[in-house]
Amino acid sequence: MNNVSQELKNKILKRDNNTCQKCGFTNSNGEGLEVHHIHPKIFAGDEDDLNLVTLCSICHSHAPDNKKDFLEFISDKIDGKILETFRKSDYSISKRTKLGMAASFKQGLHVTRVPKGYRLTDKKLMVDEQEAEQVREIFKEFLETNISLTQLAKKNNITTSGLKKLLKNTTYLGKVKFAKEETLGEHRAIVDEDLFAKVQEKL
Repeated sequence: MNNVSQELKNKILKRDNNTCQKCGFTNSNGEGLEVHHIHPKIFAGDEDDLNLVTLCSICHSHAPDNKKDFLEFISDKIDGKILETFRKSDYSISKRTKLGMAASFKQGLHVTRVPKGYRLTDKKLMVDEQEAEQVREIFKEFLETNISLTQLAKKNNITTSGLKKLLKNTTYLGKVKFAKEETLGEHRAIVDEDLFAKVQEKL
C-alpha cells in the first residue's frame, strides 16, 4: 500500500496527469491509481517528489522493491488495455469490499485497522486492558508534561506519525469512522472526552 498523505498523493497524481507511468492507464478522479515509492519506505526511502511515481493498482502491486529493478520495470512500457480484464476484476473485488465495510459501519462495527488498546474478537473490538492503560498514559503524558512528540514516540516504540494518529484517533472515544463519516460504535471507549479534547487543543 502507498502510505502517503492525501495531499501528497493529489500532488503526485496531478504531476503525472493521473496516469500510470508504466501502462498508461488514466483516471481523472485518481481511482485505481497509487503513488509508489521508487526506493521503498521500509528501506529508508523518503517522500521526496523524485522518489514518488504514479502507478495503477495492478502495476503497483507487481513493482519490485529494489530501486534498480524498479527503474528497469517502469522503463519496459506495456499497453494498459492488456490489463483491462484484471482491472475489472480488481474493481469488482474493491466494490464488494467497500459495500461490506459500509454495512459493518452502519452496525457500529470497526472496519479499519485495529488500534492499540483493542483486540478483535468475533469481528468486534474488545478492550485489551494492558494496552488500554498504556494508551491512557500516553495521552496523559503528552498533555501533562513538556515531552516532545518525537521523545514520546521513541519511548513507546512507535513512529512520530503513528503517535499523532494515535492521539487523534476517535476510536478511543467509542466511535467508528468510515469514508469520512463517524458514528457511535459498539465498543467501549478507553479515553474520556475531556482528556481527548484537551490533547487535541495541545496538538
